Amino acid sequence: MSSSTAPHRDASVPHDDPREAPGRRPAVVLAALLLPAALLTVLGLVLLWPSGERPETGIVVVDAEYPSAEVVGTREESCGGTSEDRLPDGTVPEQVRCVSVVARVLDGEAAGTEVEVWSLPALTSADLPPGTRVVLERYLATPTEPEAWAFHDVARTAPLGVLAAAFAVVVVAVAGLRGLRAIVGLAIAFGVVAVFVLPALLEGRDPLAVGLTGSAAIMFVVLYLAHGFSLRTTTALLGTFAGLGVTAGLGVLAASAARLSGVTTEEEYRLAQLTGQLDGSQLRGLFLCGVVLAGLGVLNDVTITQASAVWELRAADPGAAPRSLFRGGMRIGRDHIASTVYTIAFAYAGAALPVLLLLEVYQLPWALTVGSGEFAQEIARTLVGSIGLVLAIPLTTAIAAVVVTRLPVRQVRREGAAHAHVA
Repeated sequence: MSSSTAPHRDASVPHDDPREAPGRRPAVVLAALLLPAALLTVLGLVLLWPSGERPETGIVVVDAEYPSAEVVGTREESCGGTSEDRLPDGTVPEQVRCVSVVARVLDGEAAGTEVEVWSLPALTSADLPPGTRVVLERYLATPTEPEAWAFHDVARTAPLGVLAAAFAVVVVAVAGLRGLRAIVGLAIAFGVVAVFVLPALLEGRDPLAVGLTGSAAIMFVVLYLAHGFSLRTTTALLGTFAGLGVTAGLGVLAASAARLSGVTTEEEYRLAQLTGQLDGSQLRGLFLCGVVLAGLGVLNDVTITQASAVWELRAADPGAAPRSLFRGGMRIGRDHIASTVYTIAFAYAGAALPVLLLLEVYQLPWALTVGSGEFAQEIARTLVGSIGLVLAIPLTTAIAAVVVTRLPVRQVRREGAAHAHVA
C-alpha cells in the first residue's frame, strides 16, 4: 500500500471554509442602516444651521477692552462692607479687607501705563505677588463719562495652555498615532459645538434636534478618525446611535414626568431672561440637548470596547455562534457597566461638591433636597444618561455578534490586525 502524498493540514490551525462567502453582505446591510442616519444628519445640519444673526438679549454693549497687565504691587486697606460680605448670622460688617492692585498694562494703546484697581474679594495680597499676570477691564471714555479701569481676573491662559499641552503629549506618548487622531477628533467635536450647536440653540432652533444632529455629526467624524474605516468601527457607530436614541427618548419621558422646567439655577434663569424664554419651553429642550451631549464620550468608549471584544472573541474561536459570542461579550460588558456607573456618579459628585456642601449647611430633609429643581434635573440627567449607556452595551454586543459571524475569519483577523496597527 502506497502512502499518500497529499499535503499535511495542521488541524490546530483554523482555516476559512472554502464555501464561506466574502463579507460583503454585512457591509451592505450596515451601509444601508448608516446611510439614512448620514442623510438625516446632513439634512439636520442644513435645516438647523444658524443664520449668524445674534438674538436680541437686551444687553447693552459697552465699549470696553480687556488688556493683559502685570502686578507691580498690592496694598491692603479697609473698605465699607456690602451685601456680598454678609456674615453667616445675616449681618453686614461695617469694614472689610480690600486689596488695591497697581498693575502695568502690557498690551493695547495703554501699554506701559500703570493703573490702580481693586481686586476681587476672594483674592489676597499673597495671591497677587509682583509679576503676576492679570486681566484688566478698560472702559473707554464717552462724551459724558471719563475712562475707567477695573480688575477682571487673574490671567490663566499660560498654565492652562501648559496643562493642555501636557495632556496632548501624554495621550500621544501612550496611544501613539491613534491618540493624536483622537485629539484631532476632540478639537473637531468642540468646533461642532462652538460653530453649530451653541449658535443654533441661541437662535431658538429645536434643542433636541440640534443635540441629536450635532452628536451624530461628531460621532461620524471622531469614530472613523480615531479608529479607522472598518466594519468593527461601523458596528460601534450603530451601537452609539442606538444608545443616543434611547437616551433622547428617556430624556423626553423624564422631563415630562418630573416636570423639569429647565430653569432651576440663577444662571439658567438669567439665560431664560436674556433670551426671552421665561416660560421654560426652550430651556426644557436645552436640558434634553445636554442629556444627549453628556452621553457622547462614555457611549463612544463602551461601544468601541464591546465591538472590539466581540471581534477578538471571534478571531480566537472561529466556530463560535452568535449566541456564544454575545454571552462572552456581555461578560466583558458587565465589568464595564460596573466601572462606568461609578465613573458617572463620582464625576457628578465631584463637580457638584460645592452645592452638596451648601445643602449640608442648610440641613434640609433628604427627600426635599433630591426633589428640588436643581438636584432633580441633575439626577434625571445622570440617570437617563446611565440607562442609555447601559443599554448600549447589549445592543452593540448583539449587533457585533451578528455581523462578525457573517464575515470570513480571515477578514475578521485582518481587521483586528489593521485595528492594532492604527496606533
